[in-house]
Amino acid sequence: MKEKIHPKYSEISISCACGNVVKTWSTLGKDLSVEICSGCHPFFTGKQKIIDSAGKVEKFRTRYAAATKAKTEAKAKKEGKKTDATEAKR
Repeated sequence: MKEKIHPKYSEISISCACGNVVKTWSTLGKDLSVEICSGCHPFFTGKQKIIDSAGKVEKFRTRYAAATKAKTEAKAKKEGKKTDATEAKR
């Protein structure tokens, strides 16, 4: 086996934003910080959280509501014109 070609394997700690700290071994050589771990991830905890960054969910809901309203009004207007045109012919 050749010498000086393998990276140094040392113990590091991985810290999560929730405060969970895990000790492990790695060739990275420095501690890691992560945003989400198995202690706070919804898949492992069974609790679902909606993370709304910058109001994206609310923005989508208002845009969808406006589109649905416009579509409904256009349909009503179109049906209204058809009934007016048929009544005028009679």
